Amino acid sequence: MTVPSITLNDGTTILQLGFGVFQIEPSDTAEAVTRALEIGYRHIDTAEMYGNEAEVGEAIRTSGIPRDEIYVTSKLNNGFHRPDDAKRAFGETMEKLGLDKVDLFLIHWPLPTLYDGDYVSTWRTMASFVEDGRAASVGVSNFQPAHLERIVAETGVVPAVNQVEVHPYFTNEAVRAADAEHGIATEAWSPIAQGKVLGDPVITEIAQAKGVSPAQVTLRWHIERGDIVFPKSVTPERIRENFEIFGFSLTPDEVSRISALDKGEEGRTGPNPDEFDYVPE
Repeated sequence: MTVPSITLNDGTTILQLGFGVFQIEPSDTAEAVTRALEIGYRHIDTAEMYGNEAEVGEAIRTSGIPRDEIYVTSKLNNGFHRPDDAKRAFGETMEKLGLDKVDLFLIHWPLPTLYDGDYVSTWRTMASFVEDGRAASVGVSNFQPAHLERIVAETGVVPAVNQVEVHPYFTNEAVRAADAEHGIATEAWSPIAQGKVLGDPVITEIAQAKGVSPAQVTLRWHIERGDIVFPKSVTPERIRENFEIFGFSLTPDEVSRISALDKGEEGRTGPNPDEFDYVPE
């Protein structure tokens, strides 16, 4: 099964479907990633904040799959936005993953109410990881249009990716439009709204007509719209089910019907990036 890829604005390519390890316990991560790689996933998304980078690296090393065939993303922890802290944290990420180079490294949250509102110097530091060859691409996560405008205007460096909450109940069109304007690829986290959309009558009707699951329909909706998506699960059957979304397609009308389920801000499952200020102890 061939997973489609997207060419990013820096000339690198990224697979449109990946495997996410958010909320997977470190003790379960290596096994889950190993199973995902066996099924065919070649894009793994982790983060310093998840606490399971080492286990992701372990699964990659023991998989027997050539390193250049696996796309690895991680993210900067919220406690390390100061430039020197960001440099140190990135080095620790590389050590935990056991890699010489990461494919994509993101600022996890903009945190505009912290660090004197200075996420620009953090972004400049991120760009240096590409310059020194340790990251193929860098990007951001949870950045709103104003955040994107500021870092691009003040640094001249455009993120390759913006990873944000996107699902049928929160389509996040303003951010997706800002991403498109800058040539930034949109990655979707919480792609099935933590399961909230799976019982929606529109999605279940389409799923029944296609002979697939509501989760598969929702993930296919992301693919049809051009999002990068990385569902997570520790259940072998669900890991495989989430990967098997390329044997059917959605019509433009079906995509539109699902997009019309958007509830705006009421549909969010996560925090508002303009206000979020969590820093792990």
